[in-house]
Order: sequence, then structure tokens, then C-alpha cells
Amino acid sequence: MSATIAIKRVYEAPSKEDGYRVLVDRLWPRGLTKEAAAVDEWAKEIAPSAELRKWYCHDPAQWPEFQQRYKEELRENEAVKAFLKTHQTRKHITLLYASKSEEYNQAIVLQHYLAARLKGAR
Repeated sequence: MSATIAIKRVYEAPSKEDGYRVLVDRLWPRGLTKEAAAVDEWAKEIAPSAELRKWYCHDPAQWPEFQQRYKEELRENEAVKAFLKTHQTRKHITLLYASKSEEYNQAIVLQHYLAARLKGAR
């Protein structure tokens, strides 16, 4: 059985429905304590590289190319393979992100990427 993968802003209140909560930002969210974040894992190694994050700069005009570049990084990232192997039996994972944008953030790309690979692992 493979996991369902949801996404949520890390600043939103945690809930039981979140399941296993994974922060997928390279930097810790501003103004948030570890207790308030209620993060089970900080997977900064599968977040976009510092170079890609700086290039993108949360610019919606860059979104299509950001998605392509991030997927390339994910394909070449050994930490992604390890993450999938470690979490393939979880029922529910929530990827947490700090971006103010709910429609242009790395968690969306990562959610689709991981879900496709977990589905293929069945």
C-alpha cells in the first residue's frame, strides 16, 4: 500500500489528518518554533537547491521552468530515492512548505513527483 501525499503550509495548525509531517524547505520557516511546526521530519535535502531557489525567487512567471529544473534535481537526487524507500509503507504524508503562494511552490512539484513514484512501486 502506498501513501497518500498531501501538502499544507507549515504555518497552518497541525491536525491528526496530516499523518506524518515532513518539512520540505531548505531553510527553517521564519518565526516558527519547532514545537509549533510539529514536524516529524525536516527533509531539506529533497528541497530545491539553494541555486534553484534563488533563481526562482517565487516568481510565477518562472513557474514552468522552475518545475522542469526541480524535477531534474529530484531525478538526480539520491536523498529522494532514500526518502521513497523509507516512507513507502506510510499511509499518509503531508509535505509542509513555508511559501506564501499556495499555487506556486516546490511542495506541489514534489507531491506529484513522489506520488508518481510511490504508485509505480506497488
